[in-house]
Amino acid sequence: MPAGDHIKLNYILTPFSLLYGLAVRLRNVLFTWKILPVEEYPIPVISIGNLSVGGTGKTPHTEYLIRLLKDKYRVAVLSRGYKRTTSGYVLANTLSNSRTIGDEPYQMKRKFPDILIAVDSNRRRGISHLLELPEEKRPQVILLDDAFQHRYVSPSLSIVLTDYKRLFYKDMLLPAGRLREPRRGISRADMIIVTKCENQLKPIDLRIIEEEIKKQAHQLLYFTYIAYETIEPVYPAIAAPDIRSRINEGDGIILLAGIAAPAPFIREVEKYSGNVTVLQYPDHHTFDKHNFKSVTEAFKRIQTPDKLILTTEKDASRLVDNPAVPDELKEHMYYMPITIRFSTGSAKSFDDFISTHITTFQQKFIYNT
Repeated sequence: MPAGDHIKLNYILTPFSLLYGLAVRLRNVLFTWKILPVEEYPIPVISIGNLSVGGTGKTPHTEYLIRLLKDKYRVAVLSRGYKRTTSGYVLANTLSNSRTIGDEPYQMKRKFPDILIAVDSNRRRGISHLLELPEEKRPQVILLDDAFQHRYVSPSLSIVLTDYKRLFYKDMLLPAGRLREPRRGISRADMIIVTKCENQLKPIDLRIIEEEIKKQAHQLLYFTYIAYETIEPVYPAIAAPDIRSRINEGDGIILLAGIAAPAPFIREVEKYSGNVTVLQYPDHHTFDKHNFKSVTEAFKRIQTPDKLILTTEKDASRLVDNPAVPDELKEHMYYMPITIRFSTGSAKSFDDFISTHITTFQQKFIYNT
C-alpha cells in the first residue's frame, strides 16, 4: 500500500476546516507582512516541528540533534512542556519530573543530564531567559521543539517532519484532518524529513514522494526510520535480579501505550511475541489507579511463567515517579527506547549540513558585529 493511502478524513467537517484555514491564513499573512513581530537571535536556533498534530517523531529527531551537537557546543532544548502542572519559564534541574516540565522534556533531561532543558509556551521569553544565563552556561545552539507554528521566533534553520503513513500533502486541515495549517506552509521549511518510513524504501517510492512534496530549490529532503533498542527497566533500582535486555518468544506481554501513534511500537513488539495484550491510552496520558487496576488484572490473566509490562520511553518518563504504579508490578515494567536512522545512507549528508549551518551562522554573526 503506498504511503498515506489509508489516511482517514472526516469530510463532513470540511466547512469547519475552511473556517479554521481562513483564520490560520490570516495569522500567517500578518507575520509575512510583519504586522505581528518576529524576533531573530544571535545564535543558531534550529526548529523541529510539523504541519500536523500528533506524533511525527519530533522527540527522537531532537535527540539525534542533541547527540550530534552536544560534544561540540553548549546545547539547549526549549519546549512547550505539554501537560505540565507548572506555568511560565522553567529550567529543568535534578528535581524536575514529568509533571513540572512535561514528559518529553523530562525524557530528554534523563537521557542527557548535562544539557540545558527549558520549557516555556512563550518561546521568545524562553530564549531570552536562556540567553541571560552566565556566559559559561549560556547555550551556543538552541533546539526548538515543536515550534513551526510559533512564528514570533525566526529560527536560523527550520526542519519540518511528516509521517510516511500520513504525508502532509494527503491530509486536510483540522478538524476534517490533522493539519495545523495549510499545506503551503511547508514552503517556510528549510528541510523536510519523511519519518517512520519502512527500513528499506524502494527508489521508486522515494521518487514518488519527492515529486508529490514539490519541494523548492532551497529545500533539502531526507527519509528516516525508527530503530528500536534493547529494553530497559522502568525502575532499575528494583528490577528483578535476572534483569533482561530483550523480549523472548514465549513472553506474555502487557503493552502499555499512551502516545499519539502507537502502531509502529505495537507491530515491533508483535514480531517477538504472539502473546501481546495492548492497553492503549491517549497521547500524554496520566496513568491513574483505575488504569493500573486494569493493568494488574490483565497481568494476572497471563498464564505464561515469563511475562512483563512493556511501555514506550515517553510513557516511562511519566511512570517512573507515578504514585499510582503498584509496587508489585514495578519489577516487571520495561520500556523500549527508540532512535532514528537515515535511509539511503544520508546520515553524513544531514550531519554535515547541520554542522556547516552552525559554523556559517557563527562566522556570519561575528563578521556582522
